Amino acid sequence: MTINELSASISQLKHSTDTAVLAHSYQSRPILESADITGDSYALAKRAAELPQQNVLMCGVRFMAETVKILAPKKRVFLANTLAGCPMAEQVEPEMLAHLKKTEPDRTIVAYINTTAELKRQCDVCVTSSSAVKIVRSLPNDKLLFLPDCNLGDYVKKQVPSKDIKLIQGGCPVHAAVSVKEALAAKEAHPNAKLLVHPECLPGVVALADYVGSTKGISDYAAASADREFIIGTEISIAEHLSYDCPDKTFHVLSKKILCPNMKLTTLPDLYRALSEIDGGISDREITLTDTIISEARRCIDAMLAYGG
Repeated sequence: MTINELSASISQLKHSTDTAVLAHSYQSRPILESADITGDSYALAKRAAELPQQNVLMCGVRFMAETVKILAPKKRVFLANTLAGCPMAEQVEPEMLAHLKKTEPDRTIVAYINTTAELKRQCDVCVTSSSAVKIVRSLPNDKLLFLPDCNLGDYVKKQVPSKDIKLIQGGCPVHAAVSVKEALAAKEAHPNAKLLVHPECLPGVVALADYVGSTKGISDYAAASADREFIIGTEISIAEHLSYDCPDKTFHVLSKKILCPNMKLTTLPDLYRALSEIDGGISDREITLTDTIISEARRCIDAMLAYGG
């Protein structure tokens, strides 16, 4: 079956199974073009809750599908590839956080959206990479515990120095793999290019950037900028997508290391097979969360909305 034939079959299956396909921005171009909605993890989950379809298929990683289920509990939610996890989301165990809460009872627990549903149950407020600074600045408590990404947390600390923010060691191993030396080499190789980086990168790399922001922020900045050349300091697929979207501009990857193996697990055939299984009853791709987990995990997301996230 060719890509065009596969895409046509996917389109038919979406309609016949009443399924909306969501694809994170780090997915491949064929998957993005087969999706109904593309974007970052929280934007996808928020849109999913508003969709008329009864079924939602996530092309991304597990915590993203869990977030969809939390915000749209009445929908059936599926993950296209069941092996697609997120090391950052899974690196803080709920037991570890429970211990930290006992030792630091006066701190508000701020959780990056890139966390499991189980971990969100114990957190006070959620943040995204684009809303973290705004929300942290708005919190009434000046003593915070930020998890799990210490690089994003470091960026927030520098933007909001009035807050006492405690970080734990953790983060995205893909973004954190890029060294300052590599970033300097990229700038030297492309002296006319603006460096745009995600705050999950190391603080020394972030300090070299012309723009720091979420994946969407990076894409929007590059599209709107009058500059013609950019070094993209986030997952390498974004440089590819921007090259399609802005063919009159040049995009370089900051490093070949910024390649997320979990995002790359999902293929167009996975999408086709997942859709083919939806009407077949029980599927190991389906995300199931208890009502208790959903209600408790949703509290920190509702708090994020209350603070304008």
